[in-house]
Amino acid sequence: MHRDQQETLFLAVIEQHKGIIYKIAKSFKKAEEDKNDLVQEIIFQLWRAFPSFDERCKLSTWLYRVALNVAISSYRKEKNKNQLIIPWPENLMDFSIGEEPDGDNLNLLQQFINELKELDRALMLLYLEEKSGKEMAEILGLSEANIRTKTSRIKEQLKQRFSTIKH
Repeated sequence: MHRDQQETLFLAVIEQHKGIIYKIAKSFKKAEEDKNDLVQEIIFQLWRAFPSFDERCKLSTWLYRVALNVAISSYRKEKNKNQLIIPWPENLMDFSIGEEPDGDNLNLLQQFINELKELDRALMLLYLEEKSGKEMAEILGLSEANIRTKTSRIKEQLKQRFSTIKH
């Protein structure tokens, strides 16, 4: 493929999937400037990896994988400077914590997820995005069985954290 064609295709991919990039940046950075820097780094790494994209793979899965790897690497470098923020979708989660989440419960849930290890946070981000087990496995490079186990363990951990607060 000619370089101009590759650039045009890449820009179209970025435009089509920019929501993923911004959501991940927002999840891993607090400050607007840091979010913008992470978005630029993700796009740069996507550009570097674009020629090796395997078309048998789903484009959004590949994009999530690259973007999350960049975000996790960035987060680990600045572990002590920033805290992970997870954007919450409207329907929040499939599991019940005993009552409908209110503002306090949402803040607690976000705090509890912020305390998870980086990979578990990424897993919860994908879970909240309602990605399938297969997609999460492909993105994170884990088996579907491992995804199910980790998701179940994290959800149980979060339920326990809520139950200790409620008592």
